[in-house]
Amino acid sequence: MNPSRHRQRRSVLFVPASSEKAIAKLPSLACDAVVFDLEDAVAPEAKEAARERLRAWFAARPKDGPELVIRVNPLDSEWGTEDLLAARACAPDAVLLPKVDTPRDIHDFDDALDKTDAPADLKLWVMIETPKAMLNVGALAELGRDAAARLDCFVAGTNDLAKETGVLATPDRRYLTPWLMQMVLAARAGGLTVLDGVSNDFRDLDAFARECAEGAAMGFDGKTLIHPGQIEPARAAFSPSAEAVAEAQAIRAAFALPANAGRGVISIGGRMVERLHLAQAERLLARAGRL
Repeated sequence: MNPSRHRQRRSVLFVPASSEKAIAKLPSLACDAVVFDLEDAVAPEAKEAARERLRAWFAARPKDGPELVIRVNPLDSEWGTEDLLAARACAPDAVLLPKVDTPRDIHDFDDALDKTDAPADLKLWVMIETPKAMLNVGALAELGRDAAARLDCFVAGTNDLAKETGVLATPDRRYLTPWLMQMVLAARAGGLTVLDGVSNDFRDLDAFARECAEGAAMGFDGKTLIHPGQIEPARAAFSPSAEAVAEAQAIRAAFALPANAGRGVISIGGRMVERLHLAQAERLLARAGRL
């Protein structure tokens, strides 16, 4: 199994690649991953300077720290090729592709990476943010089963989905929820991690915490963030509870007993537990960093 599928991605902070101040704060932040944004957060006239800032920062990157991702502009845009070359030079953990519509978009970017001799462990994350992407989400997720495609993670682009479809983005996200659930289902079918979309009101942390709890209940692995103040509520919401960890440990320990070797169903505390529950327990413990 790909080890990156068990990386904690509870809190994934977007940082404009053009913002020297925001980048300077990163060593003090406890987010699980950082997405350096060369796309929407950077004005056209600032993109070249933003690429150079990233090259300098990655050249001196610390050994330890969060997972590092660079969001590029679409390959067919006027900035796409230079963004790809900058990302390849920076050697992040992953590249995040926006405006993906079909599997062909992923294959094209992967081919471009191969032409630069990019390492096999450079992963691709993709934004699910267009109507076509939603219609093709199952086919996109299938690429998660193909190691050559590099695909590792879906990111819900809720703002763009609302803009492109005209769906009303209510505080309870009632009209977006069916699409969010579809992303989770597809991601699980493809063996991918999947991240909930950003919450634009970074001042209302109570509302943000509720949205995180709902995202966790939907099955998301974590949430993308736009402000450091959102990190702790996201980490809390997408971390397994102490009770859930204890239960998972008990299931794993019970199946490890010699008396239960080869058994498909056992009893724990008067409850029947199957090996599918063992698989769920091991996934939860991996997410909690207990494996």
